[in-house]
Amino acid sequence: MSTRELQQRLAAAIRDGADADGLLAGDFATGLAVYRHAYRARLLAALADNYSVLARALGDAAFDALGRAYVDARPSRHPSIRWFGHQLADFMAAAGDALVPHASLIDFARMDWALRAAFDAADAPLLEAATLAALGPDDWAGLVLQLQPGVHRVHLAHAIEPAWRMLRAWEPGSGADPPALPEPVPHEHVLLAWRQGLETRWRSLEPLEAALLEAIATGQPFARLCERAAALLGDAEAAAPAVVGALQQWLAEGLLRRPC
Repeated sequence: MSTRELQQRLAAAIRDGADADGLLAGDFATGLAVYRHAYRARLLAALADNYSVLARALGDAAFDALGRAYVDARPSRHPSIRWFGHQLADFMAAAGDALVPHASLIDFARMDWALRAAFDAADAPLLEAATLAALGPDDWAGLVLQLQPGVHRVHLAHAIEPAWRMLRAWEPGSGADPPALPEPVPHEHVLLAWRQGLETRWRSLEPLEAALLEAIATGQPFARLCERAAALLGDAEAAAPAVVGALQQWLAEGLLRRPC
């Protein structure tokens, strides 16, 4: 057996619990158990780091149970542990009440992951107002705007933002009691998450802005944005000012990238 094959078998034995017979002599069983425990503990720690607010919402014991079930069901396959847990929200959606006692917890997971992904996203040159000011009148209709790589739009089913903000501000172990959380009420909406400089930011979107950002994400030109605004507002004359106002906010927040 080659060294590479031995390494692959050892990795499978630690990661997946595969058969380890013949790999190493001596008291290997004890050492393998230690490695298996350490590997799972590291994955659970990565989940807690990537989903810090969800972990606070669930509490240590419940989050640990969820994490262990996820590790068993969705073993790590990415070479970087940073991206372990990318399927947690989808896993939670099918996990049942024993692991996910309230459906809003799935939204906590989606929000946590979006903000972490925004923080780690690649940088791209910002679109500046001066670039747009240099456009001629005939250039605007076909203008295709592009979102920064760190801009994420997350569909949520509950109004979790007040509770999320309170949990984010609370530090477990600080001696302060956990906050009394408001009940997240059902509310279908889109959350915007992005990075501005070295800080992650988020805000909830009104339907018009959510539709405009969806149009940008799918490569639709500026004229189409105005058409969508007109349809949603029921007022063609108000559409262009509404889109321009949103555009000014996006420029100020650094949501747009300079065209390649």
